[in-house]
Amino acid sequence: MTEDEYSHIANTLAKQGYIVVEDFIDAGLTKQLYHHVTSLPASQFNTAKVGRQQTAQQLETVRNDKTVWLSNTDAVEQAYLNAMDTLRTQLNRQLFLGLRDFEAHFAHYPPGHFYQRHVDAFRGQSNRVVSSVFYLNSDWSEQDEGQLILYQPDGKTRLQRVLPCFGTLVLFLSEQFPHEVLAAKRDRYSIAGWFRTDAILL
Repeated sequence: MTEDEYSHIANTLAKQGYIVVEDFIDAGLTKQLYHHVTSLPASQFNTAKVGRQQTAQQLETVRNDKTVWLSNTDAVEQAYLNAMDTLRTQLNRQLFLGLRDFEAHFAHYPPGHFYQRHVDAFRGQSNRVVSSVFYLNSDWSEQDEGQLILYQPDGKTRLQRVLPCFGTLVLFLSEQFPHEVLAAKRDRYSIAGWFRTDAILL
């Protein structure tokens, strides 16, 4: 991405708290990420949990996607992590957010699977500052459903519906925007991630 494109992302995030970016990274890398995640054995995926650390638990009535964390031991995963680290540096330089690192996992939503409305971070109780979702799905249409729904901070008013289309990145402030994932009619793949500070503020 160019400096102007990074500036646009930072300025929009500062102004409205969220942004949807098409073609965020090279299409070749997006294809590699898709082929990589779809080739992983099912045994590597875990049923996603609700909550963090000691309080995390499986609640399949709330979410039932399957996840596997990215690491820097795989070249394709590392390439994506590098792209997000460049974005982290740009956001820090332009918005002074104090972001220290980035964590991410692949998410697989089989047909009919979902994640009910939630927030990624409760005010003052998390070090997650900016949430990200990057989509890996080719030829996705409205008929396939599986949209991400962003809500106003009041949690009631729908702000934006985002189709999980190939190469689309969504960024939003973790504490401010409730969101949900609607059930899709086909397998849906994404990378969910969080830019974090180094401390939880209580």
